[in-house]
Amino acid sequence: MDDFWVTVNRAVCGAAAYITDERGRVLLVDPNYREHWGFPGGIIDAGEHPAQACAREVAEEVGLTVEVGPLLTVAWIDGARNVPFPMVNFMFDCGGIRSDTPITLQAEELDDYGFFTVEEAGRLLAGHAYARLVAAAASRVSGTITYLAPGQGLAPGQGRLIGQ
Repeated sequence: MDDFWVTVNRAVCGAAAYITDERGRVLLVDPNYREHWGFPGGIIDAGEHPAQACAREVAEEVGLTVEVGPLLTVAWIDGARNVPFPMVNFMFDCGGIRSDTPITLQAEELDDYGFFTVEEAGRLLAGHAYARLVAAAASRVSGTITYLAPGQGLAPGQGRLIGQ
């Protein structure tokens, strides 16, 4: 039985929050350990399920207690720089807050935060994260869950997901 587990695929699992302000702008954070901005969220700890990890990470990273709502997207990302395994990312709808809500950044990991339009976020996020943002916004409206497979991204200048 031990030989079987050596051959099983391994993946890093993460959970993130889709939080918007009263103008519909998305809350993003600027990690000090990587090049691009991201969503409040992080790695799922042993014994946690994705929604629990989402709530914990939002509390740790930005000091907010949120109600974790419906799952919006699931993304499979393989070949990310400096990540030895594929990643599975869950993004949950964590509702809206006012843009003047006090945010307390986790100083060890984050340098800044802000609320951004989808277009502004496109200049800050890595391509796979931007695809998740577009999918999450659409899923919130439609009430559906979007799966983003490897290679799914945005059609240039189209504002729509390709590969679905």
